[in-house]
Amino acid sequence: MNKEFSIRDLALVMSLACVWVFFYFMDPHFIGSRNLTNLAIEFSMASILALGMLLIILSGEIDLSVGSGVGLAGGIACVLIVGYDLAAPIAMLVSIVATVGLWYLMGKLITSQGVPSFIITLGGMLVFRGLFEKTIKNDTVNVTKGADENLLSILTTHYFPGWQSLLIFALVAALLYFAMLQKRKREKEFGFDLEDFESSFLKVFVVIQALLLMTLIMNKNKGVPLSFLILGITALIIHTLIKHTAFGRHLYAIGGNKEAAEISGINVKKTVTMAFVILGVIVAITGFLQVAYQGSSTNTIGEYMELDAIAACVIGGVSLSGGRGSVGGVLIGSLLMASLLNGMTLLAMGSADKFIARGAVLVLAVWMDVYLNKGRK
Repeated sequence: MNKEFSIRDLALVMSLACVWVFFYFMDPHFIGSRNLTNLAIEFSMASILALGMLLIILSGEIDLSVGSGVGLAGGIACVLIVGYDLAAPIAMLVSIVATVGLWYLMGKLITSQGVPSFIITLGGMLVFRGLFEKTIKNDTVNVTKGADENLLSILTTHYFPGWQSLLIFALVAALLYFAMLQKRKREKEFGFDLEDFESSFLKVFVVIQALLLMTLIMNKNKGVPLSFLILGITALIIHTLIKHTAFGRHLYAIGGNKEAAEISGINVKKTVTMAFVILGVIVAITGFLQVAYQGSSTNTIGEYMELDAIAACVIGGVSLSGGRGSVGGVLIGSLLMASLLNGMTLLAMGSADKFIARGAVLVLAVWMDVYLNKGRK
């Protein structure tokens, strides 16, 4: 298994490097401070949704409705702010409650009625898209209108410049080092074979150096965007949930063998439903970020984001059959997808080329997942 994962990791890193090198030679502005700041925002939005999808796929389920949900959640907040003069925090809270309610209902239908999640969420994708268009009345709702014009848009327009971004980097670096030490401590307590300290430290050191480089480059523009910090907090929460709680262990168990999980006493229905509820919160947050980034709610928001989220998960080593995956892998997979789309936008490539690239990457990722799974049997 270690060999398989090393092959996957090497292929992923090489693919990401090739994408960055290609776009750099096509347009050196790709690694400029302005574009990297935009990439950080786009990466944050894509990654947050992909981390929510991780919870669902770990349990062996799938959700095709998240893209439509992103549009609906953002649309509800915009309409409440602009059309009803509701304070932005209240409007966002109402949107979160509505989104969580919808995802709770989907989770209950899937678990209690035994209907495949593919069918329920496919129906949800169509229903939510219709509700979204009805909510905004097929119009463009400008989020900068109204008394609270900055409260929603601040999610992607606020930055931490200079010493603020460096302080955030220092805290993250310390957290990563501490997490490495804690992981080694737990592995030693449970009698697992320990990787030598130098190798463990080198992995963390490379990540820290990459974060420092990005921080310094983004400081040449406006600083580290708030959305990047939101991603960090989301990633920490999801990592803690799946690696350090009974809920996370149950998700892995359910995805690995649902029948065995039920026999062992795991409440499968409750666990899967809770995963959908958490995804509902993440869908709402992503919807707010999307609206803030575009400055308005239009009927194109959220389109095909479900495919990007699934692709990011599979590229990052999450098994579509469930039971295997990590936050780190999803983040790398999402960075690859975001870099690809960002670079194509920078080169002014048409939507047709973007669709082809998305589809090709998704097919390649699924093929790799199937190929490596065969190797494990």
